[in-house]
Amino acid sequence: MTGSPADPPARSRPRLTVLPLIALIFYDVSGGPFGIEDSVRAGGGALLPVLGFLVLPALWSLPEALVTAELASAFPTNAGYVAWVSAAFGPAAAFLVGFTKWASGTLDNALYPVLFLDYLRSGGGLALAPPLRSLAVLVLTAALTYLNYRGLHLVGLSALALTAFSLSPFVALTVLAAPKIRPARWLAIDVGAVNLRGYFNSMFWNLNYWDKASTLAGEVEEPRKTFPKAVFGAVGLVVGAYLIPLLAGTGALPSETAAEWTDGFFSEVGQRIGGPWLRVWIQAAAAMSNMGLFEAEMSSDSFQLLGMAEMGMIPAIFARRSKHGTPTFSILCSATGVVILSFMSFQEIIEFLNFLYGLGMLVVFAAFVKLRVKNPDLPRPYRIPVGTAGAAVMCVPPVVLITTVMCLASARTVIVNAVVVAAGVALYYGVEHAKRRAWVEFLAPVPPPPDSSHGSTTASDAADVEDVRAGLLADEPADEAPPRSHSAVQMTAFTGYSETATRSLMKSEP
Repeated sequence: MTGSPADPPARSRPRLTVLPLIALIFYDVSGGPFGIEDSVRAGGGALLPVLGFLVLPALWSLPEALVTAELASAFPTNAGYVAWVSAAFGPAAAFLVGFTKWASGTLDNALYPVLFLDYLRSGGGLALAPPLRSLAVLVLTAALTYLNYRGLHLVGLSALALTAFSLSPFVALTVLAAPKIRPARWLAIDVGAVNLRGYFNSMFWNLNYWDKASTLAGEVEEPRKTFPKAVFGAVGLVVGAYLIPLLAGTGALPSETAAEWTDGFFSEVGQRIGGPWLRVWIQAAAAMSNMGLFEAEMSSDSFQLLGMAEMGMIPAIFARRSKHGTPTFSILCSATGVVILSFMSFQEIIEFLNFLYGLGMLVVFAAFVKLRVKNPDLPRPYRIPVGTAGAAVMCVPPVVLITTVMCLASARTVIVNAVVVAAGVALYYGVEHAKRRAWVEFLAPVPPPPDSSHGSTTASDAADVEDVRAGLLADEPADEAPPRSHSAVQMTAFTGYSETATRSLMKSEP
C-alpha cells in the first residue's frame, strides 16, 4: 500500500542492513553514556546506578528487546507496535498507542537540539543569547530534518559513523582511568541524598525505546532475519556503552564527587582524568551524539505515521513518499512537534515522556501476551524460546518497573498525560468522523465479505492475525511474500472500523 502513484517502488529503495540498523537502534535507545550522569547524583553515589545498569537491562531492556524481535519479525511493517496492538485489541487501542508513542517520541526529540547547544556551551564554549539560541534550535532542527528527508539509508550510515565517533573518547577515558580505579568507590551510597523519582526516571529514560525501531521494519533488508540480529547486537552495545564509562568515571574519582554528577559531567571527568584535550573530545562526541539521537528518533516517528496511514488510521497524505523514499509529510509533522515542544525544560520532558511511553508499553506487553494466546501458531521467524506462561512471566518485571516510574510521577505529570490521552481519544473519533464524511483521503482497510465472522472464537481470531500480517506484507519484496494487488488486500484484523468508516478513497495503481 502506498501513499501516491509516484512513490518509488519498494524494491528500488535502498534498504537497511544489520550494521546501520544496530546503529539506529543504539540511537533510539542510548546514543552513549551522555545523560546517565544524573543517575549517580540521584542515586546518592555509584552503587545504585552501577546496580541499575547491571540489573535493569535484564529486567527491562532484554524483555522489551525480545518482544520487539519476535513481533517485528512476524509483522515486518512500518506500522510496528501499532500493528501488534491492532491485531490484539483492534484499531481504537492501536490508534491511541500510536498517538501516545508518537507524542512521547516527539517530546523526546525536542531535547536533542537543545542538548547539542548545551554541550557546545559547557566549559566556556559557545554561549548564545536567548534569541540566537532559539534561532539555532530552529536551524538545527531544519538541517537534521532535511537529512531525514534525503533517505533512511543515509540516516543509517550517518548513525553508524556517529556511533563510532561518539564512543571513541570513552575508549581513551577507560584506558587512562584504569590505574586510578578503586573498586570500593563503586559501593558508595549516601542514603540521605537518594532521590528515587530522579533515579528511576533517569534509568528508565536511558534504557527504553527498544520498540521504536520496529516502525522501520518495512525498510529493512530481509527483516525477519535482520531485525532479531540487530536488536541483540544493539543490546550488547547499549549496556557496554553505559556500564564501562560509568565504572571508569566513578571508580577513578573520589566518592565525594557524587553530587557533581549532573548532565554533561562526563566532560569534567575527562578533564580530571585526561586533561583539556579529552574534555573537548567528549564535548564534541556528546554534541554529535545528540544529532544521531535526533535522526534515529525522527526516522522512527515519521515512519510510524507512514505505517498508520497505510493502515487507514490517519489521512493518506502521511503515507506519501518523496523521491528518496521518505514520508515527506510525516517528517514535517514530527519536526513541527519538535519545534513547538523545544521550550520545555530537560527534567519536565523526561518525566512527561517516561509516563507517556510507559502507558504505551503496558499495552504493547499485553498485546504480546494476547497474541501468544490468541494465535500461538502464527509464524514467527524469531520466537522467544518460552511458552505462553513463560512469555507472561517475562513481562512481569518491566511492567513492575513501568508502574513504579508512573507511581513516582508528580501530580502535574499525571494531569498532563491524562490530557494527552483524552486528546488522543478525541482525535481518534475525529478521524473516524472524517472517514465517514469523506472529508480527506484515506488508505483504509477493505471491509470483510458480508459472511465473514468477527466473533470471539479462536479460529476467527487466528484468521484475523493471519489477515493483518498478509495485508501488511503485501508490499514486501517478492522473496519475502508473494506479490498481490494492493486493492485486493483484506486487512480484517484492523476491522474494528464500521463499514462506513472503512470506505476508502484509495488511489489507483500507476
